[in-house]
Amino acid sequence: MTIQLYCFGESGNAYKAALALELSGLDWTPVHVDFFGGETRTDSYRAEINEMGEVPVLIDGDFKTSQSGAIQAYVTEKSGKFGGKSHAENYEAFRWVLWDNHKLSSQAGMTRFLMNFLPEEKRPAEVIAFLHGRLKAAYQVLNAHLEGRDWIVGDGITNADLSCCGYLFYPEPFGFDRKDWPDIDRWLSNIETTPGWKHPYDLMPGSPADRA
Repeated sequence: MTIQLYCFGESGNAYKAALALELSGLDWTPVHVDFFGGETRTDSYRAEINEMGEVPVLIDGDFKTSQSGAIQAYVTEKSGKFGGKSHAENYEAFRWVLWDNHKLSSQAGMTRFLMNFLPEEKRPAEVIAFLHGRLKAAYQVLNAHLEGRDWIVGDGITNADLSCCGYLFYPEPFGFDRKDWPDIDRWLSNIETTPGWKHPYDLMPGSPADRA
């Protein structure tokens, strides 16, 4: 049975789940969610798809879950890929997924939304400046960790990489420039050259160009 992933191209959290599915080799299909049209706020979406009113949501037969980290864990369980090669590596990858969700993606997603998807007159300059400071601290942690490493954990791509890269391939400005962070840049190139990799706007339906 084909796995369904409720998603939209602009969502970095959905991209983490979609990329895990795509690289895993599992049979899956994206289901476009019209986030900007208010679909996730409808009673039907919350009742039938996700009471949290969010994407991504994975449905595999009778099984359903949301939150990118949970979906990544399910993909690993089903495919045998993206976990560590040892008990310790499994938990180290999980540690970085949690760090990303709290320190990197949460800040990047909010900053990107405020800077690109709100009308210019409604963009809160002081909040954006504060978030840029938080993001710089997160980039410093990740860049330092990647010095001398090809991957965040071990010698191959894991859920740590799939999680932490979630927003860093997007072209819209949000306070990240690859050339400023050479070890992150090199690591992102490793991900880009992984067989099957796709840019978020090529992997999932929906992009700013569709609403231009």
